[in-house]
Amino acid sequence: MKGQENFRNQVKGIYNVLVVSCIMVFLIGILGVIYMVSPSSFSFKTDSPKTEMITVTEEGDEDNWDKIEDGVHLRTGLKDGEGLMTVVNNCTNCHSAQLVIQNRMNREKWVETIRWMQETQNLWDLGKNEEVILDYLVTNYPLLKKGRRENLTNIEWYTLNE
Repeated sequence: MKGQENFRNQVKGIYNVLVVSCIMVFLIGILGVIYMVSPSSFSFKTDSPKTEMITVTEEGDEDNWDKIEDGVHLRTGLKDGEGLMTVVNNCTNCHSAQLVIQNRMNREKWVETIRWMQETQNLWDLGKNEEVILDYLVTNYPLLKKGRRENLTNIEWYTLNE
């Protein structure tokens, strides 16, 4: 009898382990489905960035949309200047103003870049706006002459003693 009782206890133990394992697999499966449906439900971060929408609700609020402070267009970061809004209206429809800000070119390179966008990126014909845009870009984002510094002159050199 003792052998049968031991066998029965072993079978019960195996059965309990199998039941617990099945429940665990089932729960993990449910959590996996929930994660696939809504991954943010497992995010416990509370310091998410706060974005502020600019809404035009009253007369005069339109000024906030294109506000300029310290010579910078706040919404885009572009420098204030003649042709700014033409650049904003034509360039920031397809890409960020940061792409303009980070580039510095002479007139020929800006024209070449515009032609490349027209040929490969479906940029429309800018018509009369092209000259306004080019003038703005060359004035505010010109090619910067970077290079080696000038040689030092009129320096009184000294000899190192060993």
